[in-house]
Amino acid sequence: MNNDLLNILSGGNKDIDNQKLQDYLDGKLPEAERHEVEKWMAEHEFANEAVEGLQELSGKKNLQAYVDSLNKELNKHIQQKKARREKRRIKENPWVYLAIFMILAIAVIAYIVIKKLQHAQ
Repeated sequence: MNNDLLNILSGGNKDIDNQKLQDYLDGKLPEAERHEVEKWMAEHEFANEAVEGLQELSGKKNLQAYVDSLNKELNKHIQQKKARREKRRIKENPWVYLAIFMILAIAVIAYIVIKKLQHAQ
């Protein structure tokens, strides 16, 4: 197998070596070490499911295509979320800020003028 498997399984497993996991999936481990990996998998449910999922992949040649497909879909999803977030942001436009300032200034001036007219009567 290639290094993509090491990237998938490198989720911080301090208890077992990534190379040992790779050898387990390839069926290259001796009986004692295979038993050690299976014991570790029994203790870690998430790792067990991840390893079982990798074992079920049809053909090890498809692993690279599968990883590429997952990365492509993840990048597409991230770009869509980024685009939605950009749409929600107020665009940096000085005319918007000028219009807001002018409306507030007119409102303050109108308030002052109305108060002065009420005191003059």
